[in-house]
Amino acid sequence: MKNPAKPRILLVDDDSSLLRLLSIRLESAGYDVYAVESATEALKQLQQNKFNLLITDLRMDEIDGIGLFERVQTINASLPVIIITAHGTIPEAVAATQKGVFGFLPKPIEKEQLLNTIEAALSQTQHHMSESWCEEIISTSSRMQQLLDQAKMAAQTNVNILITGPSGTGKELLARAVHKASPRANKPFVTINCGALPEQLLESELFGHTKGAFTGAVKDYPGLFRSASGGTLFLDEIGDMPLSLQVKLLRAIQEKQIRSLGSVENEAVDVRILSATHRDLEKAMEENEFREDLYYRLNVVNFALPPLEERAEDIPALVKHILSTRKDQRNGFVKGIAPEAMALLCEAKWPGNIRQLVNVVEQTIALTTNPIISAALVKQALANRAPELPSFNEARATFERGYLTKVLSITEGSVSQAARLAQRNRTDFYKLLAKYEIDPATFKNS
Repeated sequence: MKNPAKPRILLVDDDSSLLRLLSIRLESAGYDVYAVESATEALKQLQQNKFNLLITDLRMDEIDGIGLFERVQTINASLPVIIITAHGTIPEAVAATQKGVFGFLPKPIEKEQLLNTIEAALSQTQHHMSESWCEEIISTSSRMQQLLDQAKMAAQTNVNILITGPSGTGKELLARAVHKASPRANKPFVTINCGALPEQLLESELFGHTKGAFTGAVKDYPGLFRSASGGTLFLDEIGDMPLSLQVKLLRAIQEKQIRSLGSVENEAVDVRILSATHRDLEKAMEENEFREDLYYRLNVVNFALPPLEERAEDIPALVKHILSTRKDQRNGFVKGIAPEAMALLCEAKWPGNIRQLVNVVEQTIALTTNPIISAALVKQALANRAPELPSFNEARATFERGYLTKVLSITEGSVSQAARLAQRNRTDFYKLLAKYEIDPATFKNS
């Protein structure tokens, strides 16, 4: 691409002379134009590069303009499309716009009409504006670019957004970016990890408490809903929130009111909710661990961040970014990374995702004796990397499963005895067995 500062237009037409004419016209108007003569070539370019607008002929061999538009929807649904044709009819124009095509222009194309339509399309999607809102998210992949385009549009609304994806993929970074792109950008962005606090403390943190509400409450505390007033409240690891507290959160979202612990007064709040989880909330709902009504309140828009192995093309850019931001750790001694070392990083498995990649690169920066990080050092860092620390809930699940197995082994499969030994009632004990798909019969002596 010629100039990344200019809006990028992908131009598609099987008439090479018209293609040249339109390219010259649009480049003289200040656009960066990439011209191709078939829909097939256009689809290849859309997979490899980011464009701000697609302009395509309607009548083409193999795939026509409408067919190209429909395929573009699966690659980048937020990309505006303008269709031009000498064969346009009113029904075709209506059908195209109903499908979501931004504009439909007849040939011969009037210059002013074309430029005005382009300007309107770019203005509506705001793709040519500053990208400082997401500057902390390093990516070149088309999949991530589509997600960011959609996130920027969703940010302009007030809807609640749920961000899902494995640990270490950058869910909080995306939440912060959405806040920066929103009309609430000048108001607070407040975060809390819902899996890091016990239930009563989490409730107090969210909704606040009055003096004397519980032991240790020596003064009034406003809570994070009030602290985020006018801004954004980010609920990280929302899937770990206790069920009883989920009810109170649902009420606060629905009624836009909260009540502090120890208070009898409700107070109106103006807060946008962004939430994130690495858990499968649909499975959690099936197991009665997450409320369905709360799920649909939080998941008005969903952004699923892919694991790093599914966006391996981003690894070189991420590594270069890490190196540039850590260069002062060795007083500027480290200058770069060898191509063979970069290849090893691109081929490696990353169960810990971006967080793990950062750890490995920082290790090589700390240990290198040369200005250029070598492949041998990367091999060492990959071989010696510490196992990924499980989340609190993953560790707890491992413990619970092992504990249940142990007490059933001791009692030879007697649920009543195992429940007494565990100091749990039988109903709760059976629920735990069902949760971990443990059959007591397998522990009975034959």
